[in-house]
Amino acid sequence: MKLKDARIILTGASGGIGQALARELAGRGARLGLVGRRQDALQALAEELRQAGAEAEPIIADLSNDQDRMSAIMCMRDLYGGVDVLINNAGMSAFTEFAQCGPEVEERLFNTNVLAPMQLCRLVLPEMTARGSGRIVNIGSTFGSIAFACFVSYSTSKFAVRGFSEALRRELDGSGVGITYVAPRAVRTELNTPAVMRMAERVKMNMDDPVYVAKSIVRAIEKDRKDVYLGFPEALFVRLNALFPRLVDGALRKQNLIMREFTQGTES
Repeated sequence: MKLKDARIILTGASGGIGQALARELAGRGARLGLVGRRQDALQALAEELRQAGAEAEPIIADLSNDQDRMSAIMCMRDLYGGVDVLINNAGMSAFTEFAQCGPEVEERLFNTNVLAPMQLCRLVLPEMTARGSGRIVNIGSTFGSIAFACFVSYSTSKFAVRGFSEALRRELDGSGVGITYVAPRAVRTELNTPAVMRMAERVKMNMDDPVYVAKSIVRAIEKDRKDVYLGFPEALFVRLNALFPRLVDGALRKQNLIMREFTQGTES
């Protein structure tokens, strides 16, 4: 897919991956609607991109809210006349043992990670299918293929995103609308709490730079890729877990015990 002049709505634009993605897309001539909750950060990013010659507008929205989701899409239509690409990048995490993760956290997590992408897709699909073109990009996670202890709710939400992407791709087959699912491994962003960073260092978790992840996502869009798993050996472990999950149980047992140490009395 050619990105020059493509009308792209990018959620989670003020975060680490989101900002890097916005810069990569702007460099390719895309016309951007930058969606997020942090007005100052979005306006600063949009101004930076405009000074570099790009078309970029901030769209302030809390995507856990139905009304804001609708408003974001309507704003995109007012700005650019429609949507060619929807990138569902916004997300939240929860690092805690399942018994300690309250229902209010789980509700907010699923609203953000699962329901928001689904509802945004529903809002943009009619125009995409009507013209026979468009692309939806869902940013998942390695945690959506390998379920990790102490990330039970987060892993579950990302499994849902992966399943949604696969099912929707099959439903839209032949429509001209493509679905790209990208699953990064851990990324160095502010989504990770201090407790997560300490745990990651202890278990020697591989973590990628947001710029690398953004470049990989843009490459996947340009090449019309269906599924992309980032990072080695994590991408290999995804395949291994699909075939021999009980083998992976044993491989993660020691790591699970270490991870629990960092959930005790720490921010999640």
